Amino acid sequence: MTDLSYLLDTAPNRFEADPSRATMKAIITTGNGGYDKLEYRDVPVPTLRSGEVLLKVLGAGVNNTEINTRLGWYSSSVTDSTEALSGSDEKETLADGGWNEKTPFPFIQGTDCCGEVVEYTDDVNHLSIGKRVLVRSCMRLIGYDSLENIWMASDFDGAFAQYVRVPASEVFVVDSDWSDVELATIPCAYGTAENMVHRCEVTANDRVLVTGASGGVGSALVQLVKRRGATVIAVAGDSKLDAVKALGADQVISRNADLIEALGESSVDVVIDNVAGDNFGAMMKLLSRGGRYASSGAIAGPMVTLDARDFYLKDLRLIGCTSWDEPVFPNLIGYIERGEIKPLVAQTFELKDIALAQQEFEKKAHVGKFVLVPPSA
Repeated sequence: MTDLSYLLDTAPNRFEADPSRATMKAIITTGNGGYDKLEYRDVPVPTLRSGEVLLKVLGAGVNNTEINTRLGWYSSSVTDSTEALSGSDEKETLADGGWNEKTPFPFIQGTDCCGEVVEYTDDVNHLSIGKRVLVRSCMRLIGYDSLENIWMASDFDGAFAQYVRVPASEVFVVDSDWSDVELATIPCAYGTAENMVHRCEVTANDRVLVTGASGGVGSALVQLVKRRGATVIAVAGDSKLDAVKALGADQVISRNADLIEALGESSVDVVIDNVAGDNFGAMMKLLSRGGRYASSGAIAGPMVTLDARDFYLKDLRLIGCTSWDEPVFPNLIGYIERGEIKPLVAQTFELKDIALAQQEFEKKAHVGKFVLVPPSA
């Protein structure tokens, strides 16, 4: 696999006007802070390097991670939930506020991309002009023998634009009758979910607890866990329980419920959790001996309480999941093409209305994904 470290070279002048280059509409995130850090303006269309593809963006999903990155939530100095930080007046750009290195402000966010191939370099031979594709947004920096990873739209420019350049190795043709918007719901949420299901080695014999089951990752998890034949117990807000049940959950529980009282100790084999917060300790008690806990987020708060005796006396496995394993994205393409999963589009917005989309997203009143649609190029 090609070393992708060159993607981290985000020249600060790349958005300056250049009369010799075509321009595109894009959202530039200028620093940590509020919605005022999102600027809709003209910038030069990216220039390809060896082994790259230029895509016309057909749809770009909205995710927690774009909001978290804008807010600087990944900084070790932040101890509150994403909701609490969103309502703060914090404007300082945090050196450790991103996933890996310092976030490369100013840059283009947009982790999800459904796109159309419009150009590629001479050394790319597996693609053709006009093909509709999805981009694997989590990229292994130096190959799959290392967990080192970089993310489109966290470490380098992403899909909140009319065009995006990406390594050809991370572009997957998809043969499906889904709409562009429906395909744009998949990469980040479903990739993250499938990675956790894969790492937990979920089988039909497992009872799996999914928290935050109405969100983008959570609703994907319900489908992907159920696809493997496991029993799904889903936790969500009261107003969303019916919708989560309709996705295939065998049992739904209010997020306000006492989980131990509702299920009993040592009652589940796997917990897949992107919520964390105050319920973390209870989830350790819910796990049976040899149980697996996986997480790729902590929207209710990153600081948790763990009774280490629950961890070691029950031989639990705690699995952190950020870097996607190699089978994950090809698996998803296959699930789409065989009709084994379905998209959940909550609402679409024009690209220029990103602030409105993120405001609505943060209300957490929706089930599924929001998608931004750039203007026709």
